[in-house]
Amino acid sequence: MSKPLEGIRVLEVAMYGFVPSAGAVLSDWGADVVKIEHAVTGDPQRGLRRVGAFTVEGDPNPNVEHANRGKRSVGVDMTVAEGRELILDLARRADVFLTSFLPQARAKFGIDVDDIRAVNPTIIYARGSALGPRGVESDRGGYDMTAFWCRGGVAATVTPPGTEGMIQPPGPAFGDTISGTNLAGGIAAALVKRERTGEPSTVDVSLLGSGLWSIGHSVALSVQQDKPMVAPVPGAHGAPTNPLSGLYATADDRYLSFVMLQPAKFWADVCRHIDRPELAEDPRFADAAAIAENTAAGVQILREVIKGRTLAEWTERFATLAGPWAPVQDSRQVAADGQIRANEYLLSAGELELVSSPVQFDVSPPELRAGPAFAAHTEEVLLELGLDWDRIIALKTAGAVA
Repeated sequence: MSKPLEGIRVLEVAMYGFVPSAGAVLSDWGADVVKIEHAVTGDPQRGLRRVGAFTVEGDPNPNVEHANRGKRSVGVDMTVAEGRELILDLARRADVFLTSFLPQARAKFGIDVDDIRAVNPTIIYARGSALGPRGVESDRGGYDMTAFWCRGGVAATVTPPGTEGMIQPPGPAFGDTISGTNLAGGIAAALVKRERTGEPSTVDVSLLGSGLWSIGHSVALSVQQDKPMVAPVPGAHGAPTNPLSGLYATADDRYLSFVMLQPAKFWADVCRHIDRPELAEDPRFADAAAIAENTAAGVQILREVIKGRTLAEWTERFATLAGPWAPVQDSRQVAADGQIRANEYLLSAGELELVSSPVQFDVSPPELRAGPAFAAHTEEVLLELGLDWDRIIALKTAGAVA
C-alpha cells in the first residue's frame, strides 16, 4: 500500500471536525500526525455523543474517529509557559503546523505564523478558518452549518421553494470533511513547492470558501444570469426536456436515478431493458428534439414501468444498461454496496468501520488505524523529543502536559 507522505511530520493544534479531518487525510496518506489536545479537557469533539437520532455510548466514538484516525494524541496546556515551549519544541521537528485556532488565540498562545517560523523557518503553516484570512470578519469563528452550509449558499440552493426554513445538512461534519480534504490537498501542494524551491507556504482554507466551491457551477451561472439557482420541487422530474434524467420509484418504494444527458443515444437501449422495445420506434421519441417535446409522456411511461419491479430486480436488469444510472442509497445502505466494497472505500479502523479518504495511490486503499485515546501518546512523543523522565515528570507536575 502506497504512503506518499511517509516521513512527513504534522503537528496539529486544532479542535472539532474541520481541521482535524485534514490531519486524518494526511495520516491516511502516511504522515505522522501528532494531535495536540488540552491537557485536561481534550478536544471538545470527544464530548459529542448525540447527533440527531444517534447516541454513542462509550468508546470508540465515530464522531471522534472519523477525523482523528491514525494520529497520536499529546495533552498540552498552552496556558502554562512550559506547555507553550513544548509546542515550539515539537514544531522544530515538524514539516507542517496545522491549526484551527483564531487569530487572537494564536497570538495569545504564541503559535502564529511568525512564532512557529522563528523556530522552524521552512515549516508549512496551514490554517483552517470559518470565513477566510482577510476581511473585517476574518477573526470570527464558525462551524460548517454557519459558514459552509448557510453563508456559502448551499442551504438556500438545495431548499425547494415554499419550504419553511431550510434543508438541513445530510449529517454531521458534512462541510467540515469536504473543507478538510481541500486543506489536505493544499498542504500536499505546499510540500511539493517546498521540495522544489525550498520555500515554505502559508496555506489557508475556509469553510466559506469551500461551501462556495462546492456549488461553484451554480454560483457562476447565477452571477451570469443575475438570478439564483432554484431547487426543484420534491417529486418533480429532474429535467424538463429529458425523460432519461431524473428519479423513478420502484415497486419496493426505493428510487433509482437516470442521468443520460444524450437521451437519443440511450433511448432504444433503455426501451429494451424495460421490455418495451416498441417504444424505440415510437415517433414521439425518434430523436433528441422529439424526446424533448414529449418528455412528459416519456416520464409517465417510465414511471409506470419502473414502478412494476423492485430495485433489486432493476439492478439485475440494468447491469448491462449502457447509460449512467444509480440506486438511491442511504448512509446505511452504502455499506452493502458491492462496488464500494470492491474499491475499499469503507475500511476497518480498530473496532469501527470508517470511510477512507477518497484519494487512492497505486490502485490501493490507505491503511486506516484507530484514533488515539486522549493524551495516549504524551510520554512517547516527549521521549522522542529527547526529554528524560525527570523532565517529563516536572512537566506533569507543572500541569503543562497530561
